[in-house]
Amino acid sequence: MQFVDTHAHIYSRKFSEEIHEMVARSFEGGVERIYMPNIDSESIDSMLALEDAYQGRCFSMMGVHPCSIKQGFESELKIAEEWLGKRKFAAIGEIGTDLYWDKTLIDYQKEAFTIQCQWAKEYGLPIVIHCRESIDLTTDLVESLKDERLNGVFHCFTGSADQAKRILELGFFLGIGGVSTFKNGGLDAVLPGLGADGLVLETDSPYLAPVPHRGKRNEPSYIPIIAQRVSELTGLSLAEVAETTTRNADQLFSYHQ
Repeated sequence: MQFVDTHAHIYSRKFSEEIHEMVARSFEGGVERIYMPNIDSESIDSMLALEDAYQGRCFSMMGVHPCSIKQGFESELKIAEEWLGKRKFAAIGEIGTDLYWDKTLIDYQKEAFTIQCQWAKEYGLPIVIHCRESIDLTTDLVESLKDERLNGVFHCFTGSADQAKRILELGFFLGIGGVSTFKNGGLDAVLPGLGADGLVLETDSPYLAPVPHRGKRNEPSYIPIIAQRVSELTGLSLAEVAETTTRNADQLFSYHQ
């Protein structure tokens, strides 16, 4: 079986001492591709270096994370936009909104999100959305911007069945990660009614490691654990989950071998 990790920050310093061993474990465990969301200007060089080291297996996105959007954010957007003009990226991401850390920055985040969605339309790329404690607000934004050129994934989905339905009706995917294995994660009440047709798998490494690794550093080799949990909750076989979510990842990123 083959899997795709659609969201992993493997360029993080938390992997620096054993990055190549970690990537090797992931490939050996059946993860055939890893997609890396950008954070801001400081993460670009290390992300691109990994993509260069694992060509055809690790793919970079370009965007500015909402937690890096502050007053004067235009300079960060300018750097990201310049990179989009230089070469091809897999997606615009990760972008979005975050009401967990600082609610006073939401207007900046909404403006930056809107600008980056326009980039996605111009370049024909999907968007990879971060929406911590802001699912409804972000879905409202997507609905206001939606046309046939805008598609993507709500990364690290932890919402309700109604929120999932609303996102899927927009033609977006749901990124399912380690939270699906948490006792009080809430997805045990959502995934049984969804199947896997609208799902992609992700780790969000190095964060949100699945049980039994919860609280430790996450890595893409744990994707099969997440897939097994999705299998249990949807009633699909592990092979069906692997096949469907890999096909969905191919569609999301328009990947062609």
